[in-house]
Amino acid sequence: MDRAATFELEMTRHIRAPRERVFDAFTDRTALAAWHCPRGMGVTEATADARVGGQYRIVMGGRDGARHIAAGQYQALDRADFLAYTWWWEAGSLPPELKTLIEVTLTDKDGGTDLHMRHTGFPDALARDGHMGGWQSVFNRLNDYLDPEGTAGTVTVYGNPRSTYCRTVRMALAEKGVPYKLEPLAPHTPELIAHNPFGRVPAFSDGPIAFYETRAILGYIDEAFDGPSLLPQWGATAHARGEQWISLINCHAYDTMARRYVLQYIFPKGADGQPDRSTIDAALPEMAMQLQVLDQAYGERDFLVGNTLSMADLFLAPIVMYLEMFPESKALLERCPNIRRAQAVIRERPSYAATLPQPG
Repeated sequence: MDRAATFELEMTRHIRAPRERVFDAFTDRTALAAWHCPRGMGVTEATADARVGGQYRIVMGGRDGARHIAAGQYQALDRADFLAYTWWWEAGSLPPELKTLIEVTLTDKDGGTDLHMRHTGFPDALARDGHMGGWQSVFNRLNDYLDPEGTAGTVTVYGNPRSTYCRTVRMALAEKGVPYKLEPLAPHTPELIAHNPFGRVPAFSDGPIAFYETRAILGYIDEAFDGPSLLPQWGATAHARGEQWISLINCHAYDTMARRYVLQYIFPKGADGQPDRSTIDAALPEMAMQLQVLDQAYGERDFLVGNTLSMADLFLAPIVMYLEMFPESKALLERCPNIRRAQAVIRERPSYAATLPQPG
């Protein structure tokens, strides 16, 4: 098939694996079943007849039961330098009669392989751009499959490990069983602004796919990776309740408990290098009210919503850890037996221990 003179998509990824392994990942049925779908989906069926004129077929299934079926025919196979194959959707985003062409060129670089893909034949820019995110996610999974570090070769968290929000993201990844890299960066530094223009931590990347704002990052982690759901179970009411507590923590509790209280002790700005008592004293009544609301929310349960851990618990636990360190907040927590019980439970989770900030 000649390259179609229409809209095209190109991308390059570096993969820490030999060219032969990368090439075989495109032609081996077992390999295709392991990686060839976007995050949050799985390959339920894969076939590959790796010869010129041979066909392949990949059935991708979503957690919602949706199926997307891609198929095509191998046009060129030059192990381990180049391959080309047609692509069409039996069930997917484009009509099945539309056939596009994919060309993959592999070159040695820095002990691994540079993969350059050109996907041509799109009828318009909208169709081309709609495939961009999908291919980025698919190649993230290819990298997981071939990189010796697995997802840690793709997934990175940027931020200070002492940050409660940075810890929330790290706990979420640990709960989902996703290895990752932590790149310690301070807020508002040029290095962090390169990942978040607002200069706040954390930022997050999964290959070329990047996010900032903790709730958005957690939403991506929950949908993109296998493992236990981080959303409350039992439907719309539970989901809305979880979002209510997340919003309360982000919009109210963090400002009161962390910014106006804890940080006054950690970075004292009062006279003679002491904590600013006026700021602390103004925050205490609000903190007392907020802690009582959260204590009532727990009730007899160990989690804010339902009987399993959810995102709301991951937002609150790192803040409570700091409240246990300082006198006024420690006294307020003595009046909150449900929070103390829930905190004792979450402290026993491996995700809590694995992300505990180092002193100093």
